[in-house]
Parts: sequence; C-alpha cells; structure tokens
Amino acid sequence: MINFEKELQAILDDDPLGILKVNAKTSSVISPENRLKSSFEAINQFIDDEGHAPKKSRDINERKLFSRLQSFKQSPEKAAQLLELDRHNLLEGVEAPEPFVIESIDDVLDADPLGLLGDIHNADEVDIFDVSNLPSKSRALTDFMAKRKPCTDFSKYEAQFVAVQREIKESKRKLTHFTDQGEAIVEGNYYILGGILLYLEGIYFDSEEKTVNGKRNRKDGRTRCIFENGTESNMLYRSLAKALYHGGKIVSQTEEQINSEFQKNLGIAKEEDELTGYIYILKSLSKNTEIQSLEHLYKIGFSTTSVENRIANAENEPTYLMSAVKIIAEFEAYDMSPQKFEKLIHRFFAEVCVDLKVADNKGKMHHPREWFIAPYDVITQAIHFIVNEQIVHYRYDAQLKEIVAI
Repeated sequence: MINFEKELQAILDDDPLGILKVNAKTSSVISPENRLKSSFEAINQFIDDEGHAPKKSRDINERKLFSRLQSFKQSPEKAAQLLELDRHNLLEGVEAPEPFVIESIDDVLDADPLGLLGDIHNADEVDIFDVSNLPSKSRALTDFMAKRKPCTDFSKYEAQFVAVQREIKESKRKLTHFTDQGEAIVEGNYYILGGILLYLEGIYFDSEEKTVNGKRNRKDGRTRCIFENGTESNMLYRSLAKALYHGGKIVSQTEEQINSEFQKNLGIAKEEDELTGYIYILKSLSKNTEIQSLEHLYKIGFSTTSVENRIANAENEPTYLMSAVKIIAEFEAYDMSPQKFEKLIHRFFAEVCVDLKVADNKGKMHHPREWFIAPYDVITQAIHFIVNEQIVHYRYDAQLKEIVAI
C-alpha cells in the first residue's frame, strides 16, 4: 500500500529550485502621507545628485519629478505636509491653507462632504441616478439651480442675450469677479453664474434694512432672473448675492450704453432742474516724452462753465500741464454739486493719481492732482456709478484695471 503522507513529503523535500518554499512576510501598508513624503524625497535626492531642481527636460524621469514638484507647489495642503522635508526651499512662498472656522449651523451643514446630513430615510428607495443629495461647493448655487423653471416670455430677451455675448467676445463688455455678498446687485444688469449668462430683470423688496437690538437685518425680497438657456428664477435677493459670491461675474455695460445713460440722466433736464456744470474727461497733447509715455492718462473734473471755455488757455495753465488738451468726453450735469463729484471721483481713483511736476511760465513748480491713469471705459463706468449713486458698492483695482464690487 502506498504511504501518501510519505510520498508527499518526498515531493516537498525534492525541490531543488525552491519553487514550493513559502516565505512568511509581514504585510505592510504605506500610508498616503508616507507615500507623499517619499515622492518629495525623490526630488530632494535628484537635487543632491544633479545640483539643480528637476526641469521640464526630455529625460522622462527628470520630467516626471518636475511635474510632481509643480503639483506640490500648486497644492497648499500637500506643501504644508512637506515643509519639514524641504531642505532645498522648493516650496518657499506657497501659502498655507486657511483653517475652516465654524461660526454657525449653516457652516456645519455646508461642511458635510459625505452628505451624511442629507434627508434620506430609506436607502432602498434611493435612485442611483439622483444626484440631488451630492455635496455642493455652494449651497446657495445649488438652491439657485433648483429653483429655475422655463421662461414663458423668453422671446422678449433672446435677441439681447445674443447681442451681449457678441459684445463680450468683441471686448465691448468686460467681466469682473463678484466679490461682495452685500448690496452690489443692480437691476437691469447682466451677470454670469455657473457659466451661464443671466439678466436681472427685476428686484422686488419686501423688507428694508434695519437694526433691531443691535442686530443688523438686511433688506431682502424676490428677484426675477432670466437665463440665456431659456429658464428663469425668482431667487431671493440675498441668496442671489451669495450664489454670485461663489465664482459669479459681473458683465459691464458697453461704452455706448454708459454714454446713453449719461445723456438720459445728465443731458435731459426737467423744467425744475438746474444746470450746474459739466463733467469732462481730457487727454493731454503735451510733447513731453515722459507724459506721452503714460498710457491711459486722463484728467477728470467738473467745470461750472463750458469745457471749451475752461481749456481755452490750457497752454499757459499748470493744471493742464502747460499744454493743449483734447476733450474726450463732456456731459451736462443737473442739480449736482461740483465739489461732491470731484471729491468722489478723485477718491475713487486715488491709487492711480499721477504725481506730476510742471513749471509755469515764471519757472514756479506745480503739482496738478487731477490726472489719473485708468482706461477710458473704466472712468466712464465710474462716473455712471456716481450719477446713479452706486459708487459706494465698488472700488478700482489698479492691477486688474477693472472696477470690482466690494
């Protein structure tokens, strides 16, 4: 009889290649943090060996390290974990992520990335294609999208949407970031929300801003927003502001519209209105090379007499840089204080007021203070906001060369 146990043992013993030999290994799992640090250490080792940081070269290994380093620089969260290993100062200047501070119950609800607080009572009834309970970056934006419905009179607005899109492409209109959750929403303006152009057709307030027991209650009410995709929404005024705050943009008016508004608000007077002066924008015709080199240099002011009379002797007046000037724009102003206007416009563009020095005919030096460096369309937009008493909601960003909400 065959002794199976003995035969099996003989087979196991006769294993010259060690195929049947099993080595017990201790299972180890590399944590994401250790993997991250190991990846960064490979970049450090490359610099130690080559004497320079990895470049975007044709060498596949160096190029891979270069791409990895760029991703670390673009991620404040990763950079924060790697600072202790950064012996070559590769991550210098990368800002640490701002800590998330919970100040209200809304913050708790918004900070629910797994949707654990969703209203799901019976998991068996959940449709796998229903994404309504997925977490959203902006609760206000999600609510805004949910409240849209077909616009029954969209034909009234369709042509204007096409025109606005064309004007944006032709740079006749500018897009600026919406940076305020307050009162900067203007009826009749266009905005972009979630990549879709919308027209704010109306605002219907049902409450006024007031302070009760030291607590500020902002005014609120319904809006009517028309979207270029043929839908509309009656989102609350403050909810619209919050939705725009998360990535929304303001669509500026065209230069023609701004000038038209001036003619409507400034140039057409009622019987009881009194002409108080003229708002003007001037360009210097000086042959001074230093002045000629200043792009978008304009003088902004208010004259109680006609602008032509005001500038008749410009070549002999330091305020006009002792040179002839060209009238770029002139608007009649009714019932407007010259001092108030000039104070507002000069304060608005104070950051770009040019410190010029010019000598008069007697050699005395002067420092004219009404010359500013800003694009013409931005200046006219600012004047428009002053006329319509909206200037307090905006500021001029000299780096962007744009007016932004505050």
